This record gives sequence, structure tokens and C-alpha cells, in this order.
Amino acid sequence: MPTGRKTEITLNKVLPRIEARAELGLTAHEARERLDNGYGNISPASPEKTVAQIFRDNIFTYFNLIFFVLAGLVISVHSYRNLTFMGIILANIAIGIVQELRAKRTLSKLRFIAEPHAAVIRDGQILTIPAEDAVLDDIAVFTAGQQIYADAIILTGECRVNEALVTGEADEIIKTPGGTLLSGSFIVSGECRARLDKVGCDSFVSKLTVEAKKHTRKRRSEMMRHLTRLVQIIGFIIIPFGIALYLQQTLSLQNTVADSVVTTVAALIGMIPEGLYLLVSVALTVSVMRLAQKKTLVHDLDCIETLARVDVLCVDKTGTITENKMTVREAVPLSPDTFGPDDVAALMADYTAAMGTDNETMAALKNYFTGTPRRHALQLLSFSSATKYGGVTFSHDGTFLLGAPEKILLSGYDKYKGEIEKYSSQGCRVLLLARYAGSLEDKTPQAAVTALALIVLTNSIRPEAPETFRFFKEQGVAIKVISGDNPLTVSRVALEAGIENADKYIDASTLTTERKLKSAIKEYTVFGRVTPDQKRKLIRAFKEAGHTVAMTGDGVNDVLALKDADCSIAMASGSDVACQVSQLVLMNSNFAAMPSVVSEGRRVINNIERSASLFLVKNIFSFALALTALLVALPYPITPAQLSLFNATLIGIPSFILALEPNTSLVRGRFLKNVLLRALPAGLTDFLCMLAAILACSYFNIPGKELGTMSTIIIGAVGFMMLYRISRPLNNLRRALMIAMFVLFAVGGLVFTNFFTLVPLSLTAVEITAVIVVLAVPVMTFFAWVTRKFEHDGRKAVRRG
Repeated sequence: MPTGRKTEITLNKVLPRIEARAELGLTAHEARERLDNGYGNISPASPEKTVAQIFRDNIFTYFNLIFFVLAGLVISVHSYRNLTFMGIILANIAIGIVQELRAKRTLSKLRFIAEPHAAVIRDGQILTIPAEDAVLDDIAVFTAGQQIYADAIILTGECRVNEALVTGEADEIIKTPGGTLLSGSFIVSGECRARLDKVGCDSFVSKLTVEAKKHTRKRRSEMMRHLTRLVQIIGFIIIPFGIALYLQQTLSLQNTVADSVVTTVAALIGMIPEGLYLLVSVALTVSVMRLAQKKTLVHDLDCIETLARVDVLCVDKTGTITENKMTVREAVPLSPDTFGPDDVAALMADYTAAMGTDNETMAALKNYFTGTPRRHALQLLSFSSATKYGGVTFSHDGTFLLGAPEKILLSGYDKYKGEIEKYSSQGCRVLLLARYAGSLEDKTPQAAVTALALIVLTNSIRPEAPETFRFFKEQGVAIKVISGDNPLTVSRVALEAGIENADKYIDASTLTTERKLKSAIKEYTVFGRVTPDQKRKLIRAFKEAGHTVAMTGDGVNDVLALKDADCSIAMASGSDVACQVSQLVLMNSNFAAMPSVVSEGRRVINNIERSASLFLVKNIFSFALALTALLVALPYPITPAQLSLFNATLIGIPSFILALEPNTSLVRGRFLKNVLLRALPAGLTDFLCMLAAILACSYFNIPGKELGTMSTIIIGAVGFMMLYRISRPLNNLRRALMIAMFVLFAVGGLVFTNFFTLVPLSLTAVEITAVIVVLAVPVMTFFAWVTRKFEHDGRKAVRRG
């Protein structure tokens, strides 16, 4: 297997096409020659970063460039003690690289398991290989639930294909020998053997991907979008701002070049959230690693934030509420005098022998009806989620259908309704076996139908399901069950599993208009007889109603809805295509892992919001103070070294520790708004207190060096107040964190005075500092009250709207 994906395909040697026979395929030598010469199914773009890209993305950033330039300016004026900020920058770079490399190693192990595989014929044998190792002219075997990984031409067999993922059309298309399979589409039912006609960069989906990348950008999560915008705005304004501040300090205040450089560098460092982006990246990376340890593969990093905001979770019955494995409980003849139990068993043995094992239902039927087949099948109609039935035409006995009773009987359903619903009310799945006077090519049963028997199947409820659904109820997440089964059956199973309001169910076939569908999502919990296209419409309706929707699925009938959900979660034991289109894959296929997955999303986003506010405190007061100094010709009071003491003890270390704490609260509101409202009280308090210190020092003729020390103490005191606010309610870890940061700050200020450019204070300076620190408490309390009132009034306005 190749050690890594290539981003560019090079044909080392032109090879002739090979028209191998469907039963023999290519020889091992032919396949190896094709793979070695660039005819493999290598995708045109790598899905993950290389080691070199990780180093590049962490080192060569815009802000790193600015910091190195600022360091160069400080060195040029020989103020080496004010280079302490570079220690934090270098640590940021190292931490980012190490965490990404660790995540890459962890995820590579899971991705190897989850990578799409291909069944190909080589030397007459069926081999399972990585899809990227398939080559041009390989004979591939495609079965239900599999995504087509390269363009192919069918040689034998017949299947139904859904091309919605590449063409947007959700209709199932019957493909017969000579038909073309487009890469990116998927097999709904049936089985075929096909010759790979276009692979790698030449395939339809690869060309589509390359073209799409020219014209579209990936939509980022709200948090990353707002954070990126904030960084862009700051990055745009700091250069002209820095030049203006330097000129003002030099020309208006008559400072020396060295003092002006140090002052300007301090102001700019204060305005740059140098650790915020790293905090977010590291927190998300650690989250991905935690999920990987819980056997959950993350395809899309941004979905972690979406998880935190989910308030509606859509699930299927089979594989989520119940075990995947189905069993036949009994076969009930409907006309025992003319078509008895032995006749039902014999016909079902013939029916199942003709069909492939492309779903759990058919596997259960094959295990139960094990008689020797006697009839010869002329034509097959594989079961479809759209029609809810399948069928077989035998050479002498005619056509038989098997599937949802109401879809086969239509107006004749009422005759058998009581008998069918007796089993449905017990949570059983009921199939109808019927003789059909028409053709399998009919879109719906239009000819006469004779009901022969009911086939009753059961699924046992997962033992962990009730506890899992109880967790979601406690967390304020509404569960909606969307299934293709009979709504009464699904309702009874959902009630037994403990899903709230599961007695409110509806047959989705009655939801014939958009208005009915949008009304139903408010009233019902269980939706039965849902078609794949209706699943997608239901997901869209929940989203349009303002919900953040997650969906779990494992079958081909879930794929369209998974693509439209805000967060899609697939079971690894399900279809290949469901795993490939989903953002998260539960590798152990255990729905009981969902509480820990959702909790992880909430933990990381809630903690990022809380920790990010620490960074913005510094940015708010630095920007406000620098702007004031620029407008009214005041000295900027703090040096880069002094700011580094504040950064390390009251922003850097606390933010990373708090970002990794447990936190399962539902994420509400906008990221940037939440962070700013948390940071504003401390930021404005710092600004006013430092402005007061500047004016007091000017009035009492206190030297500028003492002003810097006073400012460091003031922002330290406000910083501890802020740390206390975001740490409430206090636990042992947070108490220990506050004590440790106080000790570090005190040791830095008292022991390493020269390193942080601190000086002893006069009695007057001490008194002024003490008064300002005491006044900071009511000032910050007032600003906190104002922001809370603003936030409360905003929520009331939203509810009224």
C-alpha cells in the first residue's frame, strides 16, 4: 500500500487498455504494472496535512512575521530585556507543531481502518484492496451501500444507483450491462461487475472536485469564521497604528528612539491576540485526539463546534435504537387453507435464494428460510428505500412482491390492517409476501395483488439505549426518530427505549406538502415510512426552524440527509458511502458513544469561549489605551517585558488549563459576542485604571519607570478578578490554578524585577496604586452588571422576535 497520497499523477509509461473478462479480471502483474506507471486511483488532493505543511502553517504566519519584525526592532535599540514576548511566541509555535503531529499520528491509525476499500477481480479471485490501489481496467465488484470510487462501465449484473451526491438528482437509476457508473454516486441495491474506465484525476468526481475548488471556499464554523475575521481586522490596523504611535511618541512626547520603539512594540503586542489562534487550534486538536481514543474518527474539524450547538438529534431505528441484527420471529399465512406454512417457507426460500444479501433484512430472511430453492428467477427487483418493496419473477409461477404492506396493498390495506398492527404495536417489523399480476417494471403495484403471508421480524433494543436517550433529554437535546419502517412499530420501539414523546408518531407518506412537513416537525417525534428524499427534507425543515441538527445513519437511505445535516455521524459498520459523507464516524458502531461525543464538543467550545475572553481583555485595554495615547499625546505606560509577565500568568497558562476542563453546557449565542461580553468589563476597567494611573503620575511627578510598575500591578489585580469571574464556580483545580498564578505573578514581580523591567515604588506611587486597585472592584462590578443587562435584554428581544 502506498505510504501517502500523491497530489499529482505522472504517467511513467503509456500502457494499452485491457478488456479483461468479468470473471477473470486483470492479472497481478498487469495490475502492478499499471499501479507503478501512474494508472492507479490516486485522488487529486491530499485529505490531510503533511509533516512539512504542519511546520509551515505553524511557523510562517502573518503574526509570527510581525513578531519577528518587532523583535528585530527591539534588538536594534539594544533593549534585550523586552524580548521576553518572543518566549511565548516560540512556545506557541512548538506547542502547535507537537499537537498537530500527535493528532496526525492518532488519526492516521483510524483513517487506515476507515479508508474506502475496493473489491476487484485479480487472476479470477475477488480481492479487497484500498480504493486508491485499484487501477485502470480493473474489474470491480460493486454491491449495495458502496460508494463508486472511479468511473466504470457495467459488464454483468444490475443495480440501482443514486447520483444525488454528484448531480443533485435524488432519483434512483437502474443500471444494466453497458451502463456507466459515475464516481461519487452510490449503489442503492443490487450487485454488478464493472470495468474501471476512468480513475484518479480522470474520474468524474475528481474533475468535479478540482473545478469546485477553483470557485468555492469551504464554509468554516461560526467560531473559526469570527476568529479569522477578528485576526484579519487586527492585522490590517496594527501597521499604520504602530507607525503613527511611534511618530507621536518621538515627535510629540520627545522620547528617545529606543523608548519610542519599546513603547510602540508594547502597544502592538498588547493588541495582538498571539495565543488565541493557537489556543483554538490546540483545543480542537486535543478534542480530535480525545475522540479518536474513543474510537470516533473526525473528518471535519469544524464539526466539533457544531456538535456543541446541537439541539436536535435525528436517529434511525435500526442500528441506533435497536441492534443491527434482525431475526425472523414467525411467518403468518394469510390464506392458510390455500397457501399454508410449508408453501410460504418454500416460496421464501426461492425468493431469498434469488436475492443478494445486500441488507440486514435479507440476511435475516436467508438465515430463517433455508429450504432448497426450486424455482428459477427470470427477473429481480431489489428492495428500494424509495418504493419500500422488492420482487422476483419466477419462470413458471409468476411475480411475487415482498415489502411494506401498505405500499403493496394500497387501497386493500384496510382488510389486513388489524392483523398487521397487532404485530407492529409489539415493536415488530412486518413484511407482506404477495403474488402480483403485473410486472416488476411497474412504478407502483397497479395490477391485482393477492396477500399470501406476513413475515414478522424483530430487533432487540440496545441495552445502553435508554441511558443514552436519558442523557440527551437532560442536556436539552430533542430526539427525532426518522425511519423507513411502520410508524407504529417505530413508536413502540422508541417508547421502550425511553425516548420522550415517542407516542407522537406520523406516517411520512401523508406529508405531501412543505406546509404539512414543517408543521409536523413541531408536533411529532417519530416519523415512519420516510423515503430518503423525505429524510433530507425533514433535516432541512428542522434547520429552517432555527435548530442545529445532528443526524446518525448507517445506510444508503441516510446519505442525502447526512449531507444536509449540520453535523453528520455514521456507524462504521454501515455502508461505505455513509461513512465517507459523514463528518464523524463511530468506529465501534456503538450509539452509546454519542453522549461522550456531544459532551466533547460542548467541552471544547464552551472552554474556548471562556478562555478566549482572557486574551481579549488585553486586546481591549491595549487598543483603547494606545488610541488614547495617540489622540491626546499621553505616554504608553507599559513595556513588552512587563506585558509578558501578565500574558504568561493571567492569560497563557490559565487559558490552556481552563480550555481542557469538563463542560457539558449547551453552547448558546454567537462566539464573538459571547467572548466580547465576557472580556469587556475587565478590559474597560484596565483602561480606566491605567488612565487614572497615568494622570496621577503626571500630577505627582512620578517617573515613567514607576508608572510601568504601577500599571503592571493594576492589570495584574484586574486580571485576577477576571480569572476569578470566569472560573466560577470554583473547584479544586480552579482554586489551585488561581493560587499558582498568584505565586508565579508575585515571584516574577518580586524576584525577577530586572528581567521584567520592574522598579521599586515610592510611597506615593504605592498609595496611588492601592487606591486604584481598590476602586477597580466596583468599576468592574458595574461594567459586569451592564454587560449582563445588555445580554439579558438581547435574549428577551430575540424571544419576542
